[in-house]
Amino acid sequence: MAKELAYVLINPYTILKSRTGGVIARLLGRTDQELIGVRLFSPSQRLVQEYAELIRTQDVEDEVDIRDGNKEAVRDLVAQYVLENYGPEPRTGRCRRVLMLLFYGEDAVHKLRDEVVGHITSLSISGETIRDTYGDCVLDKSGKVRYFEPAVLVIPNRKAARESLELWAKYSDQEAGILEDVIKYPKGVKPEKVLVLIKPENFQRPTSRVGNIIDMFSKTGLYIIGARIVQMSVAQAMEFYGPVKKVLQEKMKPAVADRLKAAMLEKFDFPMPEGVIQNATSEIAPLFGAHEFNKIIKFMTGKDPTEVSEKEHALQGEQKCLALVYQGRDAVSKIRGVLGLTDPKKAAPATVRREYGQNILVNAAHASDSVENAERELKILDIAKNDIRPIIQNFFSQKVESLR
Repeated sequence: MAKELAYVLINPYTILKSRTGGVIARLLGRTDQELIGVRLFSPSQRLVQEYAELIRTQDVEDEVDIRDGNKEAVRDLVAQYVLENYGPEPRTGRCRRVLMLLFYGEDAVHKLRDEVVGHITSLSISGETIRDTYGDCVLDKSGKVRYFEPAVLVIPNRKAARESLELWAKYSDQEAGILEDVIKYPKGVKPEKVLVLIKPENFQRPTSRVGNIIDMFSKTGLYIIGARIVQMSVAQAMEFYGPVKKVLQEKMKPAVADRLKAAMLEKFDFPMPEGVIQNATSEIAPLFGAHEFNKIIKFMTGKDPTEVSEKEHALQGEQKCLALVYQGRDAVSKIRGVLGLTDPKKAAPATVRREYGQNILVNAAHASDSVENAERELKILDIAKNDIRPIIQNFFSQKVESLR
């Protein structure tokens, strides 16, 4: 079967209630589809109206138990939900957030809907699918829908894929990216931005880890205002982690000195004078620090910087990260408190690195350590860049090999 492109839209209410992590945990843990794009939208009324109109024209393959559960009634139910819940709030004009996750794989449209998202129904209480757990369809005594929250929206069938994807692609420049002004704060509050990178080891196989980590960060009460799948080039990684290189070289000195003492004693059978150790340490520590730095670059990009040419430094890397931009009061300290210390063994219980980290290198996630560094890191990785539109355009122009 040919590979397909499909999306899952995480609804504004799901995001507002901090259920984003739980939804993503289900999506990545229970499907073999590849997550290839992520973008946060703030839909205008125009996009909302076009999307609702499109929904009313598409066939619905859901098995529903609602009264008048025919295709037209279900289409109207979903379309009306979009009109009421996706656009700016009528009373305040406040924009809402919709998170698009773009997947690629065999039979992607049906697999995501049938195996992970689930159907629109008021009967299921199993908690097996996303809608079982996070959605609601409540009927009154007469069998009419009294309350409806589907948690996420998906492409209803294979025939609807192209027009649905191209509609969102059309608006993905002007109505998506880093949503600086969507959240309204009390007077006098100066919100901070912080970048979180969920690291490559969390994408090596289908797992709920990514969603679980997002769930842990949701404890901060901060708002997600941007998201992007990042595959760092060697050049980006070297710039991103550049400040770490000098720190590593300095930190390595005691470890290098201890190793030199032990090695020289073993090989020469007499203790070396302290001056000899110091001189050797000053020569070797920078080399060792550079070696450890290169290990970081290779881990984050999948490419050893010592083995690729200068021209290849700018090419997209082989390892995938999920970048999230959080915003709110004291965002840096709150995020880093949940993140935990660099060394998972020393991190506090119930922190991300303690729960999911393996060692100092493979430690689950990165977070900016200051507001200034957050701005620097956001710029290096170009988090606002729109990957969604070119992916969709390339797919439908048959340039499948270059989706990312």
